[in-house]
Amino acid sequence: MCGIFGVIGKNNNNKAYIRSLAKHAKRRGSDSSGIMLFQDEYSVERADYDISKLVNSIKLNNLEVFLGIGRLITNDNYANQPFLSENICIFHNGIVVNDNEIFKSENIKRSSNLDTEVFYVLLKKYSKNTDLEYFKDIFLSKCQGTFSVAIALPKLGKLILFSNHGSLYIGYKKDTILFSSEEFHLKDLNCEKILNINKKIKIIDIPLAADKNIAVKDYKVKRRLLVSNKNFSSNKEKLLDSTKPHVVRCTKCTLPHTFPFIYFNKEGVCNYCLNYKERGSPKPKKDFLKILENYRKKSGPDCIVPFSGGRDSSYSLHVIINDLKMKPITYTYDWGMTSDIGRRNISRMCAKLGIENIIVSANIQKKRNNIRKNINAWLKKPHLGMVNIFTAGDKHFYKYIDDIKKETKINLNLWGYSPFEVTHFKSGFLGYPPDFETKRTYTFGALKQLRYQYLRSKEMIKNPAYLNSSLWDSLSGEYYRSFKKKEDYYYIYDYLLWDENLIDRTLINEYDWELAKDTSTTWRIGDGTAGFYNYIYYTIAGFTEHDTFRSNQVREGVLTRNQALELVEKENAPRYENISEYLEMLDLDFNTVINIINNTPKLWHQNPM
Repeated sequence: MCGIFGVIGKNNNNKAYIRSLAKHAKRRGSDSSGIMLFQDEYSVERADYDISKLVNSIKLNNLEVFLGIGRLITNDNYANQPFLSENICIFHNGIVVNDNEIFKSENIKRSSNLDTEVFYVLLKKYSKNTDLEYFKDIFLSKCQGTFSVAIALPKLGKLILFSNHGSLYIGYKKDTILFSSEEFHLKDLNCEKILNINKKIKIIDIPLAADKNIAVKDYKVKRRLLVSNKNFSSNKEKLLDSTKPHVVRCTKCTLPHTFPFIYFNKEGVCNYCLNYKERGSPKPKKDFLKILENYRKKSGPDCIVPFSGGRDSSYSLHVIINDLKMKPITYTYDWGMTSDIGRRNISRMCAKLGIENIIVSANIQKKRNNIRKNINAWLKKPHLGMVNIFTAGDKHFYKYIDDIKKETKINLNLWGYSPFEVTHFKSGFLGYPPDFETKRTYTFGALKQLRYQYLRSKEMIKNPAYLNSSLWDSLSGEYYRSFKKKEDYYYIYDYLLWDENLIDRTLINEYDWELAKDTSTTWRIGDGTAGFYNYIYYTIAGFTEHDTFRSNQVREGVLTRNQALELVEKENAPRYENISEYLEMLDLDFNTVINIINNTPKLWHQNPM
């Protein structure tokens, strides 16, 4: 979840190399940064701001070693990388998901919440009895999840480079060695002999350190919380409204009378059931395989898989590798509200399958500032049609994938959304009829989008608090989603059958896929926002996204109506932990927000007929 890089050797161009690699690393994480350098002696500097800013503050003269990290903070709000203890300096990209278990088994008390510390523990325990090459096997056998590490051992004059999933590359410029989390970064500098370090270990000579402690400088700035402290309270949880809405439901599916633009015939069947077009019968798989043949490569990756860490993309990755026999690189856009579970499941999947994950991280604090402004605007005048604006910032997912395609020179883009995941009811609350004939969640044509934005702008004018700094972020994201032409872009479930039970079994049993503690479903747990906006929909309108999902399954004959009703009753229950973490990270008062939602007039109080 970070970008690590380094330049080793004396070269007049080192300054330019460092600045270029730092710029690339910043894209992977700009929450904090750290460096280690050798200028006659070793020193470490760490900062609570991005790596480019840190690099620009340092005099880059007479360098023999420069190691750096641009960090996306996924644990420990206060400790930073590189991890340094007893002159062992560790830069780590990824998430070790079993770090607590390692500390327990090794009977060692940890000094921070950084999962990076596990590599220090293992080095200390085993370095006396083995050579450095053997640490490949130690790391692979002990650590679960993804990890690419650069471990400096100045007292030995050695640098260890290792990755268990391929997000680490090394290249050469005459007598200078460069490494980075992505191949493109080195190609951009015209490096030669570029090697992917995937389940390999590389030992590089660095200058021997003097027998004294490495000097450390830490630059701290005041900022909002980036990772939830998980301060849960039973008193706060009791504030969530668990009242069961009194709704009239369709006699065939689970949709209630509060659903936008719904009406029922004499038998009580809703118009969405009457006009439903089957979406669970895929096109012939052989047709898809024929398409894929045009993209297969003899060596190296041949497709990009957008990877959120949610259920749909996780299982799709499994299918793409094991069934379709493609060789993917995964791409993740972390916009600041990806859940901890989502990130950890990304780590599990990529580690298990041994594939590279290219991450683009937003400016997390900026994104969250935008979300907070929009939620505060919404709280002034609650309107169900404006809830969508809470997630507007995540649509830049579509912008950066084009950049990744150019950098990797991989054209094929394989998406894996469930065909039953259609949640267009949200536009209905603005007065735009939901289009459930659309086969995919993220297909929303230009004309429809213009109409939708027109209706949304009318509400913004009524509530000027929406006219804030987030507006450009929202509009530009919608442009990339709905207007920008998409090429070499395929949905695998146009051609493959969606089997939810098989999907859940595969993820849990084969990949030890992590589940959320506050919900019974595997859907939407990688999305840190879902618990909050579904609470709004359920409290005010009496239904959530789960009703639309299960209703589609009923229409397809996958579930009976009674089965669907049992599921949505569980799935619509308020997700306290998810909501609490969400509001905590946005610096919003839980009591204030929940009380406003609870006191908003209920649609289900209205006469259903």
